Order: sequence, then structure tokens, then C-alpha cells
Amino acid sequence: MSGPVRLGVNVDHVATIRNARGGALPDPVRAARAAIAAGADSITAHLREDRRHIRDADIEALRALSSPLNFEMAATPEMVALAVRLRPHACCLVPERREERTTEGGLDVVGQKDALRPAVAALREAGIRVSLFVEPSLPVLEAAAGLGAPVVELHTGTWCEALAAGDAAKAAAEFERLRSAAAGGAELDLEIHAGHGLDYASAEAIARLPEIAELNIGHFLIGEAIFVGLGNAIARMRKAMERGRAAPGEAA
Repeated sequence: MSGPVRLGVNVDHVATIRNARGGALPDPVRAARAAIAAGADSITAHLREDRRHIRDADIEALRALSSPLNFEMAATPEMVALAVRLRPHACCLVPERREERTTEGGLDVVGQKDALRPAVAALREAGIRVSLFVEPSLPVLEAAAGLGAPVVELHTGTWCEALAAGDAAKAAAEFERLRSAAAGGAELDLEIHAGHGLDYASAEAIARLPEIAELNIGHFLIGEAIFVGLGNAIARMRKAMERGRAAPGEAA
């Protein structure tokens, strides 16, 4: 059995609430500090082209914290230049469309490998750990490995949506895709992360896969924080992940 699963906490939607009214509150950097105090291993933040939630100043302030920053970004010259200047611990390259509410699906690594290659190379040259947010598909993982990205984050959103809809057959099929991709990615010497749409139950289930090294969770934790506080939500999430890692195997 592998070691504990790391937890990255995404603070984007603290900034969403702030920006709904303007001003400085609530402060995503304060939320990041609270998350770190509660046991988060790293902080994730996505600086979008339209700055709909996280702003440039947020990224600079988050980079200055003691815990690692996972900077989610599109593979654009603007974002690559910013990342190379700030040198966060990690950059996760994600697909981005201005009209979407949240990231929808993984990167088209196979079709866009020529466009992604220079971004991956520039980030790695700057000493930044590069991850690619991808669909759980072996050809996609093979393309990611071919680009020199040492980490992939498996998109769990389709699985989580099937669980929420009560579609047991689709959920089982999607979990099998995730299980197979995690195992296949590990054979390619990729570090395997996962995220999108996870709650307590799904985080516990995905943590059962021994190849999973890290989960990145944001929207659910920020929503739970309204009712129980961020520290309590993170503590409960960590316990769920620990239960999953202590009982590896298939999803319940």
C-alpha cells in the first residue's frame, strides 16, 4: 500500500464570492492560510484569462506563503511568462474556454501536443513541476509522458456527475476508466493526481486507488465551509481520504 494521499485545496471560489460584490473580502489568501493550518498540503489557484475569480495579485500573495502553490493555468504565452517569473512549486495546465462556468474536461493532449510542448518545456526549464489535467485515457497519458510532463491530474468530473445522478452503471464504468488510467499512468512513471467534483464520499473512493498521490478539491470544500467552517471541512475531508487509503480496492 502506498503512502498518504496529499490534499490540495483550491481557493478560487473564495475569490468568486469576493468579486461578486467587489472590494477585498473574503480574502482568498486568508482562506489559504486557514487551509494550511487545517492540514492542506498545498494550495491550488486558477488564474483565468478573464480574471473572473483569482487575480494576479492573489497569485503573487499565494506564491509567498510557506506551502506549495499549484498554479492552474492555460498554456498561453501570458500565463507561461507569469509562471516563469513567479516560479510556483507547480503548474497544472488546463483547458480554458471563456464561456464555461468551470473547467470542462481534460486537455486535448493528443491533438494539441505541438502547442503544449513549448509551454511544458519552458516551465520545466524554470524548475516548476508540470502537471496536465487530462481525461482518464491511456493514449492521453502516453502523450503526456511524451511531452515530458511528470504529473497528470485525472479529470474525475464525469464520474462524480454519474454518482450525483444516481447512474450506477455509468459511475462504475467511469471509475473503471479512472482505475485503469491510474495504473497505466504509473507504469509510464507519471505521478497521478485527481480532481474535479469530488466530495467526501468520492474522495474516499478514489483514494482507494494506490497510484493516487494527490487530490485537488475546491468548490465542495468552500461550499461546506459556509456550514461547518473551512477547518472542519478540511479535517473531515482528510479523514475520508485516510479511510480510503487504508482500504484500497474497488469503489463501493
